[in-house]
Amino acid sequence: MPLPDQRASFARPAAPAAVLLKDVSRSFADRAVLDQINLTIRPGEFVAVLGPSGTGKTTLLRLLAGLDQVDAGSIIVPAVRSVVFQEPRLVPAKRVWENVVLGRRGAAARARAGTALTEVGLAGHADAWPSTLSGGEAQRVALARALVREPGLLLLDEPFAALDALTRIKMHDLVLQLWQRHHPAVVLVTHDVDEAILLADRILVLSNGAIGVELPVGLSKPRDRADPLFAALRAQLLAELGVGASTAAH
Repeated sequence: MPLPDQRASFARPAAPAAVLLKDVSRSFADRAVLDQINLTIRPGEFVAVLGPSGTGKTTLLRLLAGLDQVDAGSIIVPAVRSVVFQEPRLVPAKRVWENVVLGRRGAAARARAGTALTEVGLAGHADAWPSTLSGGEAQRVALARALVREPGLLLLDEPFAALDALTRIKMHDLVLQLWQRHHPAVVLVTHDVDEAILLADRILVLSNGAIGVELPVGLSKPRDRADPLFAALRAQLLAELGVGASTAAH
């Protein structure tokens, strides 16, 4: 979903940071969901955010998107940002290509939508209605819509959670291809430890309103779950999330 450019509390970042959070806090009903968060994300860096429910993952993403306001601190983000949510959020009354370039008309918009749909493997679905798409196809349209504006920051809010296992694998491959082609900074909010390791350059674990753990993923892409380093990182993250080996096996 494309987002409006620049809200009053946001500013264009200076290189080398694409995203810069300084002492950011956000509370709800006197509960600090985020408490003096400091975070820097480089241009083109892929960051995954893990944490139990209620630890502030979605709040962080909404702040980065400009869909919520901080109580304290400052956020610097690129002017152009896009979000892909768990649900595709397509407009039923508009054809697929129109959903990709919402608010734009004419031959140039149609051509731009066609290019974006080709990138996500849906070149033949431009004139289809959203109701005819599978769940995976609808999320591909949502990705095309997010990337067509060439955002400096792409925000992914559990975009694959509702998909079946095989479709999720295909979507992981597609996201990596699109990220390598367009190279935005990416923040992925997920509950899936394997997904975070497969996709991210760096993984953050939120706990008690703060970044409790920050781990670089020193594995080349594409990644193999059978790699011993993958398994070791997975075990470490599960332990940080309070999941024991016997629980994870189930």
